[in-house]
Amino acid sequence: MADKIRVTIWNEYRHEVNNEEIAKLYPKGIHGQIASFLSEESDMEVRTATLDEPDHGIPDEVLDNTDVLLWWGHMHHGEVRDDRVEYIRHRVYTGGMGFIALHSGHHSKPFRALVGATGNLSWGENQHEILWNLKPSHPIAAGIPDHFHLEEEELYAEPFYIPNPDDLILGGWFEEGYIFRSCCTFTRGVGKIVYLQPGHESVPTYYNPYIQRIIKNAVRWARPNDFGYEIKNEAPYVRSALDPDAK
Repeated sequence: MADKIRVTIWNEYRHEVNNEEIAKLYPKGIHGQIASFLSEESDMEVRTATLDEPDHGIPDEVLDNTDVLLWWGHMHHGEVRDDRVEYIRHRVYTGGMGFIALHSGHHSKPFRALVGATGNLSWGENQHEILWNLKPSHPIAAGIPDHFHLEEEELYAEPFYIPNPDDLILGGWFEEGYIFRSCCTFTRGVGKIVYLQPGHESVPTYYNPYIQRIIKNAVRWARPNDFGYEIKNEAPYVRSALDPDAK
């Protein structure tokens, strides 16, 4: 296991290029803003990647040297190549790479492939959201109060078509009464997966100190374990443990 957590932040990076107001809010892109606060952490080594780079910025070499991959996509999920999705799944299932799906990443090809569900949900216009800390004992909830407010965030509402999560950490309540499972975790193979709902491109969610703390906590939680043996993508024949020649 690397001394530092090797973090790759992937962003579609189309809104910030094509929309002047969003460019003003995130002048270095959403990926750049997230990188700015993760790079402050002494135990993290951060790089970024975007959709329009060769291999979407995530060739095998980059993914092989990534401990945790954060993913923000919205309008162009279908442009992500299937071979990149399959290699991400390989790295999570057998390499233990952590995967954090942010906001509309619920519909991204990697998230849907990893958890095995559509990720469909209901959505609406931006409104006030209260996020409730439902599992304060979880490492991702460290330092987070019992609730906090986002003055404006895109409405996401149940039903959210995902498998039952391992842990439900945050619940969102919106001013019109809708509720949502706003932060939850899954384990697939030997990898850990986090979904975090807040983060619409038109609002300053990634400047919020509690959201930043949650993301930092999630990166540390999702990093690969220090495996005591190699995890292979195979189904080996097992010899009897009583066989003196068995290894």
